[in-house]
Amino acid sequence: MSFTAPTGRLKALSITLIIANLPVSSIKLIVGLANPGAEYAQTRHNAGAWYVDLLAQRHNQQLKEESKFFGYTARLNLAGNDVRLLVPTTFMNLSGKAVLAMANFYRIEPNEILVAHDELDLPPGVAKIKLGGGNGGHNGLKDIQNKFGNNPNFYRLRIGIGHPGDKNKVVGFVLGKPPAGEQKMIDEAIDESLRCTEMLMKDGLEKTVQRLHSFKAQA
Repeated sequence: MSFTAPTGRLKALSITLIIANLPVSSIKLIVGLANPGAEYAQTRHNAGAWYVDLLAQRHNQQLKEESKFFGYTARLNLAGNDVRLLVPTTFMNLSGKAVLAMANFYRIEPNEILVAHDELDLPPGVAKIKLGGGNGGHNGLKDIQNKFGNNPNFYRLRIGIGHPGDKNKVVGFVLGKPPAGEQKMIDEAIDESLRCTEMLMKDGLEKTVQRLHSFKAQA
């Protein structure tokens, strides 16, 4: 049987139906991507770790280093679910090593994982969530996909950091610290993302997308 890809309104309807029929999300592992070390802690590339750090704080948990998982970990109850947190201590392009180690140990499937990361294609103050998709050239996502046998079917929380406007300046940009105004907007988007994380667990992806994707922090 052949299948012709939908176009126009039919394509939009197909995507809506797919999202609407997804079950309430059973997230068991939340990962915040980062580079290790104090020199990188406040850089844009570590936005995923900022989100996980704040999530742990809000639940009165402290991230502790566990060498067997190549990262800092914590455990919390999120909307009635037993959830592990992970901030890898590997460099960004080796993030999959830490994620795979924890997933294998706790028998967690890719579609039970949420990976929070910085997103060049979204402005500061915006965050979006999706299940699956490409890696957008993000080395952390790329390595996670590779370690899971090129399986892209994990959730991604994309935290907007903006773009320098020149691809040759991207490396310096993501490894730089945002100015105070941008940092405030990123922080507000992360705060909204925390509220939407619980919504994802309780109400599923469709309602979470509707809320989070309508949010934009004010400058």
